[in-house]
Amino acid sequence: MNRRSLAQRSLALLGLVAMTALPLLDAGSAKAADPAPSSPRADEELQVEVTKKGLGKEVSIHKGSKEWYMMVEVTPENTVIVRQEKDSETFLLDESETHDRAMTAGEVDAAIDAFINGVKAQVRKRK
Repeated sequence: MNRRSLAQRSLALLGLVAMTALPLLDAGSAKAADPAPSSPRADEELQVEVTKKGLGKEVSIHKGSKEWYMMVEVTPENTVIVRQEKDSETFLLDESETHDRAMTAGEVDAAIDAFINGVKAQVRKRK
C-alpha cells in the first residue's frame, strides 16, 4: 500500500469515527471540567471517565440510567473500535468495527474526543 493510499484511509477512518460520534465538535476536553456554579449546563451532569488501555483508550460516560462506552484497542496489526449505548439494562447501540492498521495516538485521542463531544451534544439536544 503506498503512502498516499494510507493517508487517505487514515483520513477516511477519522471522518467515519467523527461522523458516528456526531459531528458537533466543541472546545471541551476528554476530562470532565469543574463546573462553574453560576452557569449550569447539561454536560456537567455527565460523569466522564477516560482510561488508557494499552496503546488505545476507553471512555465511559454516565448520566442517570444512561451509559455510553467506547473502546479503541490498538495492536500493531489493527484497531478495533467498540461503541455502546445503554439505558438501564437495555442496549440501544452495540457496534464494533475493525480496521486493518494501527491508529496513531493522535487518531485515538481524536476519536475519543469526538465521541465525548457527540454524547455531550446528544444530551444537550434532549434537554
